[in-house]
Amino acid sequence: MGEAPVGDGKGAALTRRGLLVGIGAAGGAGAMYAAMGALGLAPSAQSKEFTAPRQGDFTLRGKGSAKVVILGAGVAGLTAAYELGKAGYDCTLLEAGQRAGGRNLTLRGGDRLTELNGPAQQVTLGEGGYFNAGPARIAPWMVTLDYCRELGIPIETFVNNNAAAYVHTNGRTTRARTARADMYGYVAELLAKATDLGALDKTLTKDDRDGLLEFLRRFGDLGPKLDYEGSDRRGFTKFPALDAGTPIPAPGTLHQVLAAGTGRAITNDFGYEQATPMFQPVGGMDAIVTRLQEAVGQDRIRTGAKVTKITTLDDGVEVVHTGGSVKADYCVAALPPHLLAKIPHNLGPQISAALATPVPIAAGKIGLEYGRRWWELEDRIYGGATETDLDITHIWYPSHGYHSERGLLVGYYNTEHEAELYGALTPEDRRRRALTQGKKIHGEKYRQNVLSSVSIAWERQEHIQGGWVRWPAFDSSFTLLQRPAGRVYFAGDWLTHLIAWQAGAMESARGAVTQLHQRVLQSP
Repeated sequence: MGEAPVGDGKGAALTRRGLLVGIGAAGGAGAMYAAMGALGLAPSAQSKEFTAPRQGDFTLRGKGSAKVVILGAGVAGLTAAYELGKAGYDCTLLEAGQRAGGRNLTLRGGDRLTELNGPAQQVTLGEGGYFNAGPARIAPWMVTLDYCRELGIPIETFVNNNAAAYVHTNGRTTRARTARADMYGYVAELLAKATDLGALDKTLTKDDRDGLLEFLRRFGDLGPKLDYEGSDRRGFTKFPALDAGTPIPAPGTLHQVLAAGTGRAITNDFGYEQATPMFQPVGGMDAIVTRLQEAVGQDRIRTGAKVTKITTLDDGVEVVHTGGSVKADYCVAALPPHLLAKIPHNLGPQISAALATPVPIAAGKIGLEYGRRWWELEDRIYGGATETDLDITHIWYPSHGYHSERGLLVGYYNTEHEAELYGALTPEDRRRRALTQGKKIHGEKYRQNVLSSVSIAWERQEHIQGGWVRWPAFDSSFTLLQRPAGRVYFAGDWLTHLIAWQAGAMESARGAVTQLHQRVLQSP
């Protein structure tokens, strides 16, 4: 379709696209979305007959007609509204911030990031560049991918493990492939020699012993005498081509390998949460938020509406917020528990104590935009992460835009003490410290040709105040909040065993709306 010009007849006409870009630069995504609605370019309400591009794996059976107020328009709140909307409920979302999405935050050029007790940052990333300041990866077994399919969100591979990335521990930098080969090799040698000498005869038959030895030879790339002396798995200073190449120098001793402390780094993707392959939405994680907002209906989301009181009644719920009050039949509270705990309510002392139990965890990230993708050109790193024992914890290399002129890497992604350390700094000092630490791995080029940066300290985000939470134990407080308090239901990743994952927020929302819907259908 062509662009219809918008103008006043004086000078050059302004296209709709140009108008929207200008509004977006001045007021952010929310303002641009509202303008799109006014121009008839975006949906203004939820369609009761909404049909997903692909049928989802979750459907509330039967139609409800109750009114529901949802506190928080993060992923949990949006998912609850989306599923309830499909079942016929009239939903209103109250969001204290100026945008929906919660911790699902993707920053682009023109955005402005504010924080508590700190200066605002103007994001100046180049065209097409983006920084997933919150969630950045999705495991294939997670329900998040089901929503990407249902909502028609294209996905691509997120490189979570890369043998060409580095491991930096105790002041020593090695390629991940080298660290893995040496650790596996020496562990295999020790076990193989113990097996060969009969030390495991009480637990192994001869066939078991032969099978284990064969596996260990392959696992550790051991020599004929079951010795680990290095192998081409460790990599090359010059890779084979017309000749056999030049292997990197021989490995250190077992003592040196163990002293390097590379265990955590080379086992990072062993768990079910991090195992490859992983995925990301094309163009930014906030595609999930955008599509959920479109499906829910932007007119149902009230931003700038900070909740100040929650009252459950015999026949409904009343929620007071900075812009007024809302009366509904039911409420889904999808705010962080440490913030919910501070809101006056009549849900009882047990609920208050349970909400105050989870401890918020600090988390921080910085995006560093370079004018030249030196990690690909010189280090031959395409995606993945370098693991370190420095306070930056990780360096993430982008899993998209390969061979582009410029690119953005994540210069740190840290939590708890390290995140608090960086969060207390100004954005400029965070950048300076991150570049100094990264130089220890990549050399002086790490501090050159940096076009822009943007950093986030999640504990300093006003209406979130933490990257996620940690329960001292999944005890009675945890299970208590998985059930309704009167007509108030709770939802969020913090009520699942998938804390800090969008999948946890979605699974919790599905659980809450299922309970609510069953209650409505059973009501007289």
